[in-house]
Amino acid sequence: MTDIEIAKKAKLFPIEQIANRMKIPDEFVYPYGKYIAKIDHRFLKILGDKPSGKLIIVTAMTPTKFGEGKTTTSIGLSQAINKLGKNSVVTLREPSLGPVMGIKGGATGGGYSQVLPMEDINLHFTGDIHAVTTAHNLLSAMIDASIKFGNPLNINPTKVYWPRAMDMNDRALRNIVIALGGSPNGLPREEHFIITAASEVMAILCLSKNLEELKERLGKIIVAETFSGELVKASDLKANNAMAVILKDAINPNLVQTIENTPAIIHGGPFANIAHGTNSVIATELALKLSDYVVTETGFGADLGAEKFFDVVAPMTGITPNCVVLVATVRALKLHGGKSEKEIETEDIGALKNGMKNLLRHIENMKKYNLPVVVAINRFPSDTDREIEVLSSELEELGILNAVSDVWAKGGNGAMDLAKKVIESCDESDISFKPIYDWNEPISSKIEKIAKEIYRASNVEYSQTARIKIKKFERSGFGNLPVIIAKTQYSFSDNPKLLGAPGNFVFSIKDVSLSAGAGFLVALAGDIMTMPGLPKIPNAVNMNIDNSGNIEGLF
Repeated sequence: MTDIEIAKKAKLFPIEQIANRMKIPDEFVYPYGKYIAKIDHRFLKILGDKPSGKLIIVTAMTPTKFGEGKTTTSIGLSQAINKLGKNSVVTLREPSLGPVMGIKGGATGGGYSQVLPMEDINLHFTGDIHAVTTAHNLLSAMIDASIKFGNPLNINPTKVYWPRAMDMNDRALRNIVIALGGSPNGLPREEHFIITAASEVMAILCLSKNLEELKERLGKIIVAETFSGELVKASDLKANNAMAVILKDAINPNLVQTIENTPAIIHGGPFANIAHGTNSVIATELALKLSDYVVTETGFGADLGAEKFFDVVAPMTGITPNCVVLVATVRALKLHGGKSEKEIETEDIGALKNGMKNLLRHIENMKKYNLPVVVAINRFPSDTDREIEVLSSELEELGILNAVSDVWAKGGNGAMDLAKKVIESCDESDISFKPIYDWNEPISSKIEKIAKEIYRASNVEYSQTARIKIKKFERSGFGNLPVIIAKTQYSFSDNPKLLGAPGNFVFSIKDVSLSAGAGFLVALAGDIMTMPGLPKIPNAVNMNIDNSGNIEGLF
């Protein structure tokens, strides 16, 4: 059966029943139909000093463009923990319409490890991403209106840093000219769009714990420079309060359920290759107060989403992870071991063993944070028994905990061994979690520690633009912020074609930008783009809806 066919057979509980099971009072639950609700973010304050559960971070080896199943594994693992008589909630990011319509398709898991209702979650859900887009573009419009009507803030039109945003992959909007058609339309200038998942507003929404903090962070957004070189903030335009009004519902996490009725909180959607790649802090902290074990998925490979969670999100929020689940697939191992994309479904033990260099490097990196690691071998139909056995035995010989995960086909039952090992790792380990750099180090030092210790580069090269901006940000008092590195997800390096476990390469930083409201710096490496494009044959061409409202081709 297909994912959609499996989903249609699921027996969902009314969302109020899921909320009651989590002991969320009715006054904090806002239903959006039968199977979706928002949880009032203020409930987190009510929970106060209630003890938190254990946090399980799900990440992966360097992925292929086909995806390795982190979301599916996260969902299946949470279901398995509940089957063991424990109390677990899975927390995930909201899907962006750009990848849904592009190459990736839906992002709600698959098979018997899905979050439902799949169609609603993958499309407009509760409108959070639209709200972020609107709040972002309100600020853009207010900047140009201020310049048009007398420019009271003395904004230099050639030094406007705030772009426009939309939740779609559209390469034609990467570099454009706006305000053509004469003076009624404003002052013509170059402009660009970013995808909403890369917006600082998205990062701020995900990192804020309440409306007060949200307004404060939005006000700190740096949008431009004056002719005299002073920084202009969103609060100077008096835009932040109205932006918060637009986000008044979006700040509330979304409650749904898995195909096995495990509670799932889905909130926020920053990408991990161009943003910090984790669901909202409110969602994670709520789940930790309401369950024993929280399973949180971080975007792309462990060099991206997991690194950013450990070096940025955890220190910023005080959330301490307890265990890392690192997803590996036979097909990804073979790709990193020298097989072509067309050959990765053909058995090849040699390529599999060679590709383990990539997996082992990710494991080494995760252990640098003093966290226990369990490898989840996510099984696909093309995997042979021999390949699975070889991979598992190779890991066991190295003393690395691992378990085969077959959650697509079996749901929670397909991750029982994995769940037991994860629980043991959480409960028995003496956690001494520590990020790999100190925020007070110089900006270049932080970048180089990530590049050398996590990516294994031999050197870091900075463009002249990047060097100038680093000096400027340090002089302006932003040198003590953590660093988000935006790079390709397909390689440890900044070159997507450099597979396996490369070393002794030069890592290139082309630009550095400031996200003062979110509280971090963004270093752009290689040819990474903040506005993706659709492929030659996008996933959108496979989609259809019949007269009864049934959707096809969303995966």
